[in-house]
Amino acid sequence: MIERVDRVQIVVRDRVAAARVFNDVLGAEPVREDESRELAARRTVLAVGDSEIELCEPAGTGRAGRHLDRWGEGLMTAGFSVRDVAALQARLTGLGVPFSVDGEQTYLDAAECFGMPVVLTPVRPRRRAGPVRHLYEVTNTLVSDWRLAAARFTALFDLDPRRFSPIASERFGYAGTLTLFDPPGRLDRIEISQVVKPDSAMGRWVARRGDSLYMCYCEVDDVRPIIERLDARGARWTPRGPDPAKEQDGLWVHPSALAGLLLGISRTTLGWEWSGRPGLVAPLGQEL
Repeated sequence: MIERVDRVQIVVRDRVAAARVFNDVLGAEPVREDESRELAARRTVLAVGDSEIELCEPAGTGRAGRHLDRWGEGLMTAGFSVRDVAALQARLTGLGVPFSVDGEQTYLDAAECFGMPVVLTPVRPRRRAGPVRHLYEVTNTLVSDWRLAAARFTALFDLDPRRFSPIASERFGYAGTLTLFDPPGRLDRIEISQVVKPDSAMGRWVARRGDSLYMCYCEVDDVRPIIERLDARGARWTPRGPDPAKEQDGLWVHPSALAGLLLGISRTTLGWEWSGRPGLVAPLGQEL
């Protein structure tokens, strides 16, 4: 019932300043300004590829302000697009799952989604902006058993576990699954990662925050222009491979570079390498 990872919501102190940063690094373009009653925030909505990033500046007491006060700037909400919102709301009601509605968006509290607040937005065609293609992943990082989270998301969003792909990383110290929505057509998914190495970066994160929303991922056709943008700002980033000067496959942008957002970036199709279908990875220079 959910079709794509179509947005994230980020809490910021100054949405105008944050919008300039996202434009400098990702070529993000402002598409509208509005206010959210649910979040008690003023929003600058940016087009990032054909996805959106909502920069949420608290305006009074509410969800955005509480997040800023407790955790500072950074990622607050994972967002998915839905073709039939009424049907999904009916499903949630049937499951006894509370939700709230603010304009065209439907919100699920973190308590319903293993610490990951969720916003559901109707499918809309959008013009692609900047060098990013789209968001394709949000990461729900866990102390809890990842199997329980997978079962929960399957029930909430009518996902098909036969499409999921198991994951494990010695480097980053986690195990879990990718809840792929529509493989092999698209990479969109929730990464469910249970920490198995407490001294890892993810382990230190969950020690502070417990089950929570950790990061997101996007695709680009060429990672080098993004690297050049980051270097021009003196921003921190980590290459996938051993040599930053030769990196062409992907990188992680440090939260200090993007208003508290930890962002993974991979070249087009590379995500299939760790998503159960390595045969779909196009050779460098031959991406779609």
